[in-house]
Amino acid sequence: MNWKRTTKSHKGKQDPIVREQKQADLDMLELAAATGEIDLKYLDESGFCLWSEPSYTYYFRGEQKRLEQTRRRGRRLSIIGFLQPLISFVYGLVIGGVNRKSYIQMMELEAQDAEKTGRIRVIVQDNGPIHRCSYVQKLWSKWESMGLYIFFLPKYCSEMNPIELEWQHLKKDELTGQSFDDELDLAYAVIHGVEARSEKGNYSTQRVKFNSYAIA
Repeated sequence: MNWKRTTKSHKGKQDPIVREQKQADLDMLELAAATGEIDLKYLDESGFCLWSEPSYTYYFRGEQKRLEQTRRRGRRLSIIGFLQPLISFVYGLVIGGVNRKSYIQMMELEAQDAEKTGRIRVIVQDNGPIHRCSYVQKLWSKWESMGLYIFFLPKYCSEMNPIELEWQHLKKDELTGQSFDDELDLAYAVIHGVEARSEKGNYSTQRVKFNSYAIA
């Protein structure tokens, strides 16, 4: 038997036929990206709080490490990121949840960069509410005219998005076993964690500062 971490799963809710079809399409996109025909990026959002989850580690018998909680739990720090494996990671931080305005700002930057380079850029993402709201849908034709296209993953198939592993490693490797006094300290820790991940993965990072509700 192996000692492994228990993970959450939505596989029981997946439509296997739709998943198979979408996986075949994604495989073709990844092949096109590998041959340099397109730029392929994976988008997702995640969140952090001042109190990290306790982790397993080794101790001498009779000893146990305690993670002291700070006075306040604080507000949620959210991250939105675009991962281009082995090439780049573009992200932004906000206090609270990632809203439609922040998402659109990030997508606008991607569309402008796609238009500037003259290369087709495909963004792989889930079916989150802000990704499919009516206001965003009105921008799809504009983004496509600039060279930016969206590929929606099937429902309940987060394992098809490799950026999920980045969030997992960021939380379990870079931030594990830590508590922070305030949201700014947490933000700096996330930034340093992203930089550490980029050094390990040998890709560049870029942090986008939003027009409001951002970490300066």
